[in-house]
Amino acid sequence: MPDFIYSDPFPTGADTTPYKLLTKDYVSTIPFGDKEILKVEPEALTLLAKRAMEDVSFFLRPGHLEKVRKILDDPEATDNDKFVATALLKNAVIAADMQLPSCQDTGTGIVIGKKGEYVITGGGDSEAISKGIFQTYVERNLRYSQVVPLTMYEEKNSGSNLPAQIDVCEAAIVTSGVEDGFTVMVTGVAVAVGTVVHVADDVITTVTTSPLP
Repeated sequence: MPDFIYSDPFPTGADTTPYKLLTKDYVSTIPFGDKEILKVEPEALTLLAKRAMEDVSFFLRPGHLEKVRKILDDPEATDNDKFVATALLKNAVIAADMQLPSCQDTGTGIVIGKKGEYVITGGGDSEAISKGIFQTYVERNLRYSQVVPLTMYEEKNSGSNLPAQIDVCEAAIVTSGVEDGFTVMVTGVAVAVGTVVHVADDVITTVTTSPLP
């Protein structure tokens, strides 16, 4: 008989990502015995989802762009390597104006969330996250990729790129237990962005995108 071994869903490595502050609103702490509860308002999830979906559609991480830039100085790089690297950098510059996305296939919104044991949101996480994705797609120049079935043989574009795939699960035990994190992806673009709420500073932060392996 095999031994029981538990593996944390969607494990990640050491976090060396540079984060940026979005807002100090919508998060607070509540005393609970000898612990503190992190209270996250629905507006926080909506804001996170909106900004994350914007970032994943229009930006790449500085670390990734730096690696692409190094190809131009690599003595072993071929002319074709340098041509592709130059094209990718030019595309990143154009996309950074937030008028045209990094890829014309703006894909299905995918959000994977991990909620710590001392985080409360009041429920309705999927609705709040979906609202943020909705706002991005209707306010930005992004293509609607989602179709919904009307009958067995008929379907129609939803006109908002919803529904999204949203999965929120229990986070692995962390030092404080008061952390809420999300990984946001869009299929077809091949990039991912993570967003995290940290109770340490009572602020909401997000991070720009990096390519998926």
